[in-house]
Amino acid sequence: MIDKEIIRSALKAVKYPGFSRDIVSFGLIEDISVSGSSVSVRLQVTTGDETVPLKIKSSVEEVVNAIDGVGDVSVEVALQKPKGGTSGGTNEQKESILPGVKRIIAVASGKGGVGKSTVSVNLACAMDRLLRSQGDYKGVGIFDCDIYGPSVPLMMGITSRPEIDNEKIVPPSNYGIKVMSMALLVDDESPVIWRGPMINNAISQFAKNVDWGQLDVMIVDLPPGTGDAQLSLVQTLPVDGAVIVTTPQTAAVNVATRGARMFEKVNVPILGVCENMSYLENPDGSRMHIFGEGGGKWTAEALEAPLIGEVPLDSEIREGSDRGIPITIAYPDSKPAKIYQAMAATILQGL
Repeated sequence: MIDKEIIRSALKAVKYPGFSRDIVSFGLIEDISVSGSSVSVRLQVTTGDETVPLKIKSSVEEVVNAIDGVGDVSVEVALQKPKGGTSGGTNEQKESILPGVKRIIAVASGKGGVGKSTVSVNLACAMDRLLRSQGDYKGVGIFDCDIYGPSVPLMMGITSRPEIDNEKIVPPSNYGIKVMSMALLVDDESPVIWRGPMINNAISQFAKNVDWGQLDVMIVDLPPGTGDAQLSLVQTLPVDGAVIVTTPQTAAVNVATRGARMFEKVNVPILGVCENMSYLENPDGSRMHIFGEGGGKWTAEALEAPLIGEVPLDSEIREGSDRGIPITIAYPDSKPAKIYQAMAATILQGL
């Protein structure tokens, strides 16, 4: 006897084109119906590449037809254009999802441990400083989407819980920057053990049920990788562009480059590449390349994007993150802070 779970299990063999993950874990299956030997599958795909739905439909038909007892197979794939990047409809979607947010920038990396959250926090603080100096300032926010390892509140020195006003979550703020994170909603000792649909729902709820107010820029700190959380975010939010963070070594470069390909597939432009932990500067001004050299440049060339900054290994960056005072706040005239400020200016100019 054929049932929906048999079909769903079989569909886990269908990979999203260009990804190692399957269409079930990506949450693309909207409905499966079975009537006797007839099977109908309905999917929704968000992409700017019109060949992707055709590839997925063909693969689904092949997989379902191979199941014993299946006769007729009907596959419907609804195509939805990306909500960010160069595709149309961005303004309309911003008005409906985040009406007060002018620009949304995703900060991403292929692997963990490259300092992506540190970059996100310091870019936000640098942008805040820059935008305040230009007048007509509305605000900057950080949306911490790292569900499993949220660290932005620690780095921003925020310990207070969000408040509720008119059935909306009011994000706490520090240094004038609004922050929303899973870390503000769970106990410090509680592990976050969530599967794909729960992650997708959390990101959607954060986007729709948080009162972000008026913002010039929202920095979205993505978890590492190219899984459910990443794809869900770019399908939910009208992302204007992405910044890719890597470290110089080959392992980080290869993973960062692969991870960044996701943004190309959903028409989100790469605004630039940041090489973090680029070098250690000695007292005499010479540099030691602890993790190798040139990784950021290689990543940028592979993605045909600019290398917008090389951030050094600096104890003050680490200490500032641990104390909840980003270096761009604590020491705005330091060399690392000036690098973040230059990156922020480049990103805003690129937008």
